Amino acid sequence: MNAAQFVRAATVLAPVPFVPEISLQQAADIWALWEQTERELGVTGLPPPFWAVAWPGGQALARYLLDHPALVAGRTVLDVGSGSGLVAIAAARAGAAATLASETDPLARAAIEVNSAANAVDKPGCLDDVSDTTPAVDVVVAGDVWYERELAEAMIAFFDRAAAAGALVLAGDIGRRYFPRNRYEHLASYELEASIDLEGSRRLTASIWQAGSPKLADGTGDNTSYDRDGIARIVRG
Repeated sequence: MNAAQFVRAATVLAPVPFVPEISLQQAADIWALWEQTERELGVTGLPPPFWAVAWPGGQALARYLLDHPALVAGRTVLDVGSGSGLVAIAAARAGAAATLASETDPLARAAIEVNSAANAVDKPGCLDDVSDTTPAVDVVVAGDVWYERELAEAMIAFFDRAAAAGALVLAGDIGRRYFPRNRYEHLASYELEASIDLEGSRRLTASIWQAGSPKLADGTGDNTSYDRDGIARIVRG
């Protein structure tokens, strides 16, 4: 069984709750899936299968791109810490000219390929760790990469370089400890359902932030957010 076959067999293709236009291969219990991965593939030392979850920061960012397609339409988009590929897929659905996904987990790369096919978009060009680079892209997005100090520090430096090079840089966050919200411009917030096992809560707020200039590429700079029923409301930063 190869990696793509395992992804399909071990998870269920289902719509993403806050982004139902997109379906992903998802697992009800990623810790059980982690054990299954090592047992069936005979590989140890793999990272947890975070690729099998539609993380709320990614859901919020995917929703934002789909609702503001002018941000990515005709542009090259890099999704950092892509996981399932959710945000890259949303960018493609919103009209991006090309998408790239930075992901070090080989199973996540397989999941990105499977999920892209399931959503009838081209598979993003997969990159390894890009944190020490300055990306030559138009837009950089990261759904939820603020859960560890070392990773967050690398992302802060990477985002700074990307913004200085002229990229639109957007991040999704749910209030993770290491997210430097004082450095970024708040754009929108969403109320989402969450997994109590993974997040410790059944509902949470996920926000969209921009690095660098507070004015968006499409000139809107709005603070629109949506409740669970998709009803727009205004949230001030």
